[in-house]
Amino acid sequence: MSGVSEVSPGSQSRPQARRKLSSKKLLRRLLRLALEYRGPCTVVVLLQITLVVLSLSTLGITGLGIDYLSSQVLKNAEPLRWPLGLHPPVTWSPFQVITAMSGLILIVAMLTAVLKYLAAIASSALSQEVLVQIRTDVYSKLQQLSFNFYDAGESSSIINRAAGDASNVRSFVDGVIIKVLTVCLTLTVYLLYMLKMHVGLTVACLASTPLLWVGAIVFSKLVQPAYRQASELSDVMIRTLVENLQGIQVVKGFARESEQAAKFEEANHNIRDLKETIFFRISTFQPSMGLLTQINMVVLIGYGGMLVIRGDLALGTGLFVFANLLHEFANQVSQITNIANSIQTSLASAQRVFEVLDEPIQIATAANALRVERVSHSIELDQVSFGYHPDRMVLHDVSLRIQAGECLGITGPTGSGKTTLLSLLKRFYDVRSGNIRLDGVDLRKLNLDDVRRAIGIVFQDSFLFSNTIAANISFGVPDATLGQITAAAKIAAAEEFIHELPDQYESMVGEHGANLSGGQRQRLALARAIVTNPSILLLDDATASVDPETEYEIREAIVAAMHDRTTIVVSNRLSTLSQTDRIVVLQDGTISAVGTHEELLEACDWYRELAELQGLSARRVSRAVVNFGKHETMKKH
Repeated sequence: MSGVSEVSPGSQSRPQARRKLSSKKLLRRLLRLALEYRGPCTVVVLLQITLVVLSLSTLGITGLGIDYLSSQVLKNAEPLRWPLGLHPPVTWSPFQVITAMSGLILIVAMLTAVLKYLAAIASSALSQEVLVQIRTDVYSKLQQLSFNFYDAGESSSIINRAAGDASNVRSFVDGVIIKVLTVCLTLTVYLLYMLKMHVGLTVACLASTPLLWVGAIVFSKLVQPAYRQASELSDVMIRTLVENLQGIQVVKGFARESEQAAKFEEANHNIRDLKETIFFRISTFQPSMGLLTQINMVVLIGYGGMLVIRGDLALGTGLFVFANLLHEFANQVSQITNIANSIQTSLASAQRVFEVLDEPIQIATAANALRVERVSHSIELDQVSFGYHPDRMVLHDVSLRIQAGECLGITGPTGSGKTTLLSLLKRFYDVRSGNIRLDGVDLRKLNLDDVRRAIGIVFQDSFLFSNTIAANISFGVPDATLGQITAAAKIAAAEEFIHELPDQYESMVGEHGANLSGGQRQRLALARAIVTNPSILLLDDATASVDPETEYEIREAIVAAMHDRTTIVVSNRLSTLSQTDRIVVLQDGTISAVGTHEELLEACDWYRELAELQGLSARRVSRAVVNFGKHETMKKH
């Protein structure tokens, strides 16, 4: 063990209630997120505004063409005023002038098509960049969070936050920020253009616009709770799906397929009903806003028509252009509904995403932590107490010293704290009180990654990844050579069955190791722990779920793996415990007895009863086998 200065061990962090952020705080954080992408956002907005300018150019040229045709048809028409002092040569015929205007419109249309393509590409690239970053941030934070977070949450909710909610948060950038900027700048351009044409007509036509903003605010407040509930209902649906897939054997074993299908259908219907409520409100809001914009058109026809008749407004560059501007203005204002919808979706999802990102990291490496390579002396538990909840302790004042190289067995009734003790040694959790020391140094003063690499663990039901045999064994040491992998497999007694597979070490392991037997999975898990060359090996009831023959094979592998290592074996099988140097009996979270197998048979009532029960079971099995043999013999005769 090496290190520099020591640090004081941190106190156990208590799980905190997740506080709901206000809408204002959520909006501020979402705005900060958008600012991180201000460069790409600016490019997209500029492209959109350029498209608006080109649209105005097309309207202006079209209106000018109408006025030109009017001047050619009407004998008493006023002379046409060409914009910016530009006019066609006097030698041009009307056909040439109209052809030139049509050509300009075609050029602008082609340029518009190109810019729309670029804007779509830029917007899509920005959207995907933001989505990837949010999902990466959420996933990275999930890797750092302690088991307390996962104990308190549901996997379906966590999956939904990293997938669906992250996508909704992303929509705040391209569905809210960019749209708001585009709409505001577009409305400003349109407003200035209309005011330049005729102030009175502009004021008259846009008098009802403030009502649209009021309607958007009311709509936003109405739908906000529904969007939050939609995320929760999505969690329920995903949980139903995940549980059904993971428990498909139980479902089929009890013939509950139709009931499970009905449960999933109900979860979907609940989401559908809520979405219908939201869509109903949107469908009510949009026509109402559309009615207000149509009133503006009525004002334009009445007031604007009178201005044209009086000669105060041109027909083409005046009324025609103004009518189209008012229509586009209404279209932009109608985007308020979509923006309000996106804001509420983003806020509801942002609440859930930020809950993950804001979750405190309870188990972490302290500043100036000591480095550790191997534990060469001892493991000490000094009056250790721990509970998953502050008011319910699982372990009470546990004190124990384990010498380097010793093989310690831990046994006890279900719920006595055996697995919890191993979790504390791996620092999956921190003790509530007391200390755990490796070679005399508090566990919390040591580098967390070093501690976990120095301590290998094999669980009762070990998880395997959907990858090759070699990749699963080398999971803890990604750069392990094939020689290291095969050596670990040999010690774990896995080499024989691996060589029987078609692709041997390159054979793919199915999801959760479904294409392997329980014993094969356990041996791969043992090899995975061995390849890291840990100085401490924790075995959490590694032979509990296998048959006697496989148990024997795994036990032989464990004996080989224990060489030159400190080993702690959790088991209630005497065949395993009898091979350890010492055995600790845990009852109700405290150590009730310590001794060898023979000593405990003499001094510990619980251990003696365990031995008697297992001996009785073994005798019953033997008698059953004998009786079965006799029965078969009689049948033959």
